[in-house]
Amino acid sequence: MDALDLARWQFGVTTVYHFLFVPLTIGLGVFVAGLQTAWHRTGKEQYLRLTKFFGKLFLINFAMGVVTGIVQEFQFGMNWSEYSVFVGDVFGAPLAMEALLAFFMESTFLGLWIFGWDRLPKRVHLATIWAAAIGSNISAYFILAANAWMKHPVGYEVVDGKARMTDLWAVLTNSTALAQVPHVVGAAFVVAGGFVLAVCGYWLLRTKEDMWRSAARAALVMTAIAGAVVALTGDTSAKLMYEQQPMKLAAAEGLERDTAGAPFSIAPGIEIPKVLSFLSTNDPDAVVQGTEDLQARFEKEFGPGDYRPDETVVFWSFRVMIVFGMATVGLSVLGLWLMRRRREMPRWLARALLWALPLPLLAVTAGWLLSEVGRQPWTVAGELLTASSVSPGVSLAEVATSLAIFTLVYGALTVAEIVLLARHVRKGPDEHEPVPAAERREPSLMY
Repeated sequence: MDALDLARWQFGVTTVYHFLFVPLTIGLGVFVAGLQTAWHRTGKEQYLRLTKFFGKLFLINFAMGVVTGIVQEFQFGMNWSEYSVFVGDVFGAPLAMEALLAFFMESTFLGLWIFGWDRLPKRVHLATIWAAAIGSNISAYFILAANAWMKHPVGYEVVDGKARMTDLWAVLTNSTALAQVPHVVGAAFVVAGGFVLAVCGYWLLRTKEDMWRSAARAALVMTAIAGAVVALTGDTSAKLMYEQQPMKLAAAEGLERDTAGAPFSIAPGIEIPKVLSFLSTNDPDAVVQGTEDLQARFEKEFGPGDYRPDETVVFWSFRVMIVFGMATVGLSVLGLWLMRRRREMPRWLARALLWALPLPLLAVTAGWLLSEVGRQPWTVAGELLTASSVSPGVSLAEVATSLAIFTLVYGALTVAEIVLLARHVRKGPDEHEPVPAAERREPSLMY
């Protein structure tokens, strides 16, 4: 094992861990904003209690996401300096826009929301949580646009061995980004919906308060709609993958040779004829390229080397993503059907929603592995190999040390996150939430 292997492990460990918080932040922020909007429109105390309750869970997750996200940028300079030198002019633009515009907007308005309960008019205070939630989604757009450029680089030219941006608009409207953004954001809402449903399931097993049924219904609707978005955009992404990342598509299906009427592989040895060709091109008889034939072509185009990703990881992560994602969305659709004419949620369904909490998290993690491992051995497709991206002056011992430190720190943060979330979930919302001072015209302290 060399420094490159450990650098890849370190980036994978820290990024997967950070990515666990990102989708929950994106979806839960909008859900909290929706709850506060319901309180604003109806004046019902239960919506205020739910807003405060899920708002605290949102803030815990947001803080952990910020802390773990900072490390990602440090690693570009620590272990991936050659990558940073090559992509800096292109990659820096969307990252700067994310930090200066989206994250600034998100954090500023979130601060106003936290401390503005007693100080801001009701409508203005409501606007702050919506601004923070919108900022999270804008932030996701810029990050995903930068990531999409690595898979399908556009709007640039290579000058003196470095990528130089020639068209910012082309980078931000990359076809891969336009498909990837709604797919990932939709998945984020599935994760947030699964989280809210697990919390509601926990409390519905303990109490019959109507507010938990209301929250559960809203989360069921959000998860079902988000699931439909994920499915539709996933189909678009598959067609783009056929054109732009054929090696990833072939590895995800275990297809070794160019095949007309390629089958869709459910599992090794279990195939549905012609489905892969149809999903990729809308033509059941179209030719889909295989890994071995692509390897031969890439060797002629790029020179000697192994251009195949880890096929086992790519193959199974694709299936974990689909199965666990469909299971989460399926539970939400089932829940909507069962609760369409009844007020009570069946206790078995509440238990199922509680125990299904890990499924959407595992699904989005598997999706990330499919996306990033499937791009290998490239950091920038067709331009920069991962082996050429690592910092040349970093030794194996140095990478091993930082990997060990980050793993220990992130392990401690995992424990802290779980303890804090579990403590607040078990505590539940306050019995009665006083009306904020801005509403009753007298001083009060809510936080």
